[in-house]
Amino acid sequence: TDVSPTPVRSGAELDSGEHQPNSTEVYPFGEPRCNGSFSSRQVYADTVKSQSEFYFLPRTDSASGSGSREPSATPALSTLEVNRIRRDFPILHQRVHGHPLIWFDNAATTQKPRDVIEATSRFYRQDNSNIHRAAHALAARSTELYEGGREKVRQFIGAGDAKEIVFVRGTTEAVNLVAQTYGRTYIGRGDEILLTVMEHHANIVPWQILAEQTGALLRVAPINDAGELILDQFAALLSSRTKLVAVTHVSNALGTINPVETIIGMAHAQGIPVLVDGAQSVPHFPINVQSMDCDFFVFSGHKLFGPTGIGVLYGKAALLEKMAPYQGGGDMIKDVTFERTTYQGIPQKFEAGTPDIAGVVGLGAAIDYLTSIGMPAIAAYEHELLEYATQALSSVRGLRPIGTAAVKASVLSFVMDGISNEQVGRHLDRYGIAVRAGHHCAQPTVRRFGLEGTVRPSLAFYNTQDEIDTLVSVLRQLKKD
Repeated sequence: TDVSPTPVRSGAELDSGEHQPNSTEVYPFGEPRCNGSFSSRQVYADTVKSQSEFYFLPRTDSASGSGSREPSATPALSTLEVNRIRRDFPILHQRVHGHPLIWFDNAATTQKPRDVIEATSRFYRQDNSNIHRAAHALAARSTELYEGGREKVRQFIGAGDAKEIVFVRGTTEAVNLVAQTYGRTYIGRGDEILLTVMEHHANIVPWQILAEQTGALLRVAPINDAGELILDQFAALLSSRTKLVAVTHVSNALGTINPVETIIGMAHAQGIPVLVDGAQSVPHFPINVQSMDCDFFVFSGHKLFGPTGIGVLYGKAALLEKMAPYQGGGDMIKDVTFERTTYQGIPQKFEAGTPDIAGVVGLGAAIDYLTSIGMPAIAAYEHELLEYATQALSSVRGLRPIGTAAVKASVLSFVMDGISNEQVGRHLDRYGIAVRAGHHCAQPTVRRFGLEGTVRPSLAFYNTQDEIDTLVSVLRQLKKD
């Protein structure tokens, strides 16, 4: 479908509403959730469709398989609501090189609503104190905010108990924590860790380090030309030697949504625990770790419209309790002598030293903000926006999409014939359009397609069809030049 783009409106014009665009039990593991052959792309699409209500995209290429889904019963955000939401993000109302900022780099980091900025500032103005100690009012308030943030995270991801929520610096530290505590204890020489080709480096390198330390081996499940996990080959790699599966929920380089419930069911049927990297799924659709039945789930606050430097490790209590501390220091101890130290229970034993209290406060504010809008409504709107953008970009001559899975979220990677990714990125920046150009910390993924990088626009719920039209218009101009 040819899209005739129109220039993006300023922040003020967008805000005016004038434009009308188109159980915590670990063992024994449950039964697998999908039976039979996994070789068909249609089985893959149907499987993920059943597990991800909002993101089944009609395919426009000849290899599409069957194609569309019924619209979600959850109403998407209206244009007016999105324009109101945009007012909550101060950074979106600046001009870059004389053009309104269009932030399409959401897979790298998201912008922060005023509620998050104010909550963090208010903490430092009114409540700043260390936590879990002292007998004064500010310490009590600070502790209440910190532990209140833990409870907000628990509710947001559907965990069973707040003690299953461990605060870390981000997704990277969360994976490293599991690798160096669970992994060093339960994974040994000759054991195997199963990953997929579409992992972020943060879900590869910690396991490589563990393998070097222990003599374990990495196994890697392949993906097809659309960027979808080949489930029958994944299943064939599971064996008695597999001691952990670590898999991304949504590929940061391709946007593919993996059928994590099926993957978890397959692994659990053989007694294998599963870590899910949720950095790219948590911002885009509802998550419930109990119904997913993952053993570990990790994500970063800054990709959830919260501050940088704060992240979350969810782990089933029965597993966390078996794991040794990751770091030693204050607050994670019960008693210290020069002969022996005893540790707090979970989650405190994994949170040595003074944590990022303000970061937790900001993350809690981000969760409150998203909850007030509604994750189902956000997911439905982003599905429509992704579908619109996919069609719009298909009209740009010489543009080749990378990652054409039937089930996607947020990411629109592409390359352009005869033009380097860096040239495309610089050209877009001249018009105030921020995208990522490179390998996206996923070199094995992009090399699977014979590339060293892509251009990656990535969407959030504050983006608009007008902004997509401007992206398409500027890309067409680049081809003419």
